[in-house]
Amino acid sequence: MLSGLSVAPDPLPADFANAFADVGDRLGGFGGQVLYFSTIGSTNDVAATLAGLGHERVVVIADAQTQGRGRRGRTWFSPPGAGLYVSTVLVPSRAGDRDRATALVTLAVGLALAESVERVTGLGPDIKWPNDLLVGRRKLAGILAEAVASTPLHRVEAVVVGYGINVGRAAYPRELDEIATNLASELGAPVDRAVLCAETLAAVARRERDLIAGRFDAILDAWRARAPGHDRARVSWDTPEGRRTGVTAGVDDMGALRVLVDQRIERLVAGEVHWH
Repeated sequence: MLSGLSVAPDPLPADFANAFADVGDRLGGFGGQVLYFSTIGSTNDVAATLAGLGHERVVVIADAQTQGRGRRGRTWFSPPGAGLYVSTVLVPSRAGDRDRATALVTLAVGLALAESVERVTGLGPDIKWPNDLLVGRRKLAGILAEAVASTPLHRVEAVVVGYGINVGRAAYPRELDEIATNLASELGAPVDRAVLCAETLAAVARRERDLIAGRFDAILDAWRARAPGHDRARVSWDTPEGRRTGVTAGVDDMGALRVLVDQRIERLVAGEVHWH
């Protein structure tokens, strides 16, 4: 068992091993340490434990999660065989401008997922700020990024990034049935999860290299091209003072959403935003 883990990983299935081999050098450091679990509580929890022990670019894959979660503590529906549930550890602290690189991690990974889905399936999902992939306003994928701070300076040294992609058809809970979609339903054909997994990691590796090299404009330009709602879309969001509404006015250099409210720009760095 890997030191620090309470549960031993399972053997990596042959189709995943073959898909990783086919991707080859495009995986960069993300192919060096891959842990696979048939069932786990949360891939992000495992990756966070390993990140705390100093592991970088470790990959955690699960066929099913019993405690999968999204942003703001929400449950991520993770049935066996139906989705791709992956977490990994990025190191934006290697960048010259580490603060900007860290701020753009979620957007960079969202871009990588959209690119890899299109590469594998031909389907180009839209990106919804800050962390969702949509097809026809239905949610296809989500991202959860959690910073790992160093002590005693409390600076972010690594970011655990988990993502879930709805790949196959599943019996969604009623509250998700009208807002979620999956690749098999959209395409009318099954999608190879192993191939998709390898391609997502290769795309994440490429975009992490962009972050570390300071190619922030390349990330933002490509992200904006895939995020039609980031500009001139009516949105609302909740605050402690009540619901606010406005019109999107793009994202800034740190990845924050700019919203025009009563003739002035407000800057949103996180939160649940509703598009209308």
